[in-house]
Amino acid sequence: MTTLPRRSLLLAGATLPLLRRPARAQSTPDTLRFGLSAWPPNLQPWASTGASAGTVKLLIHRSLVSYDSQGELRGELAESWSHEDDGAWVFRLRRNAVFHNGEPVTADDIKWTLEQIAGERSTAYMRAQFQRVERIETPDAHTLRLVTKEPVATLPHWFGGYNMAMVWRKSAPNEPVGAGPYRLTGQERGSSLELTAFDRFYKPGLPRLKRIRFVVYADENLRAAALQSGDVDMIEYVPWQSMAAVESDPALKLDAVDGPFMDVLFNGTRGPFADARVRRAVAHAIRREDIVKTAFFGRGSPLEGVPIPRGTPWYDEQLAHGWNYDPARAKALLAEAGHPDGFQTTLLATAQFGMHKDTAEVVQQHLAAIGIQCELRLPDWSTRVSLGTRGQYEIAIHGTTAENNDPDGLSSVLDTTLSPSHGRSFGVQAPRTAALLAQGRAEFDPQKRVATYKDMQRAALEEVPMVGLAWRSQGYGMKRNVQGFANLPGALTTLSGTQLETAAFA
Repeated sequence: MTTLPRRSLLLAGATLPLLRRPARAQSTPDTLRFGLSAWPPNLQPWASTGASAGTVKLLIHRSLVSYDSQGELRGELAESWSHEDDGAWVFRLRRNAVFHNGEPVTADDIKWTLEQIAGERSTAYMRAQFQRVERIETPDAHTLRLVTKEPVATLPHWFGGYNMAMVWRKSAPNEPVGAGPYRLTGQERGSSLELTAFDRFYKPGLPRLKRIRFVVYADENLRAAALQSGDVDMIEYVPWQSMAAVESDPALKLDAVDGPFMDVLFNGTRGPFADARVRRAVAHAIRREDIVKTAFFGRGSPLEGVPIPRGTPWYDEQLAHGWNYDPARAKALLAEAGHPDGFQTTLLATAQFGMHKDTAEVVQQHLAAIGIQCELRLPDWSTRVSLGTRGQYEIAIHGTTAENNDPDGLSSVLDTTLSPSHGRSFGVQAPRTAALLAQGRAEFDPQKRVATYKDMQRAALEEVPMVGLAWRSQGYGMKRNVQGFANLPGALTTLSGTQLETAAFA
């Protein structure tokens, strides 16, 4: 068995031009036509290039664990895991898992993958986390022991994201061989991707569909129209203005959850935003209700602090409003930082997603009211990812989720000591926030973790590694006869691609 060479896709950087409508594919009972919101900038297994790319990667590849429909960890390439008395995490691998080329998944493959992720020249999204692993032991072909430099209570969650694919250790650099339920078997550059079921997937009877055809609709209105007209069977990122129409259509259904959020990111390496007082001024300048109304048609709620969900043990009502709307305070902070008359800057977002553009316009308006004049820059998504990762911006709008529903999952947006990413601030100094995240990560006692993460919120409100703007509802729309798919709860929603392995038509 061989795999299709994927070099052209993996290195692709172009995105679908706006308003281009892909050719309609005929509906068949064994093929799901999925409306994707963006052409993946690449499908490199360890790089972060957005949730649309992540959905595809979750089907081609698998990691040691994933999440079930209730948001609990479940085994994937690992059938079990445990924390040993000596502090090591031990993973027991499935004996029936094979890569797409027929080679068995072994502990040596996992060890090799983790070494690539943590390598000195690695650009992997999770590089910093796995540099905390002191050594990797493989007692036998199906056992992996990870000995960390310090205790890590949340380590299994590290394997749950879409940037943690385990690949065959002899893979060519640009042709990673995965072990997921589907293989990439075709593509029309910038337009569509064809995935075909892998007949040796380790879960009996899965995947249920023979094929998934991803069709890119970069324009959100066309994406919604494609679902309503029957051009596709399912779409991601249902536009908020279209959710009511999907809900009211007897042929369709909406599966939406709250959990993702919009935020402001900063370049802290130069200019005014290197000063935490200026970042706090931004935090107090924005009336979040306007974003919820304008960008999300009321399907969300203001976020005036660190994105800790209400109802969780770590939530604190006072801390949740630490960045409340207070333009007078914002102006005072600017004056204290030496900018009494404000200044001019640029605001990076993207026009490809309406929520980004609409949020940016509201932020632009409110910042102008305190003297910060922003010129909007709205490139396509692929360019936005590239500029953000390289730190080629002053201030930026982003939409994201935590890595998981534990506060440690917020490290991806709050810990600016991690490797550069388009999804967190560039070069911002927030040492107390990072230290308290590390302290909570190392703590196994639940009550002590609660106290630590509340201290972390206090530090973040002062150091401002990012500014929360709005919680948003995130929905998948689909034909009513699509069964077996679940939008994962809270922060896990962007990992829902794993659930496509059980999707089928009723």
